Amino acid sequence: MPADPFDTLGLEPRFDIDPAKLRAAYLRRSAALHPDAAPESGGGAGGEGAGMEAEALAADVNLARQALENPESRADALLRRLGGPTREQERSLPPGFLAEILGIREEIEAAAASRDPAQIERWEQWAEDRRAQLIRAIAGKFAALVASSDPPSLRAIRIELNVWRYVERLVEQLDAGSP
Repeated sequence: MPADPFDTLGLEPRFDIDPAKLRAAYLRRSAALHPDAAPESGGGAGGEGAGMEAEALAADVNLARQALENPESRADALLRRLGGPTREQERSLPPGFLAEILGIREEIEAAAASRDPAQIERWEQWAEDRRAQLIRAIAGKFAALVASSDPPSLRAIRIELNVWRYVERLVEQLDAGSP
């Protein structure tokens, strides 16, 4: 299992991370791992093994930053930390969502095939708006958890993340068909 990105960067586990705090935590951890800041962890007295360990830690810090910069992966990491279900454990979607998304997928495929910039732009805007709605919904659900992490609330967050993943796949499909 990958390291917890919140622990790796020393950040409070929350969905609404201040980008400036994320950047500061990343820079602080990266600087602490730099060979000039800690020569014993580089190729000096610590030997090659210590240098490899420092490289692995630096890679973890980079992965943690990437995970927390992306709201979808940040939500996934927070849900995992709170003991919520993984994608593999909970694949549910809201009632009616699949029927809705199948119709949308057909329209997106037609727009991608047409290579009409106006149609593609319309669907890109739809995807951007839907992504923003999902981010707000998930942020609200995490905020409502406060101190308790009850399984039904965590499951509801996973279902929203499942919807988000579908929307992201549609965006990828649209991007693939862009001129």
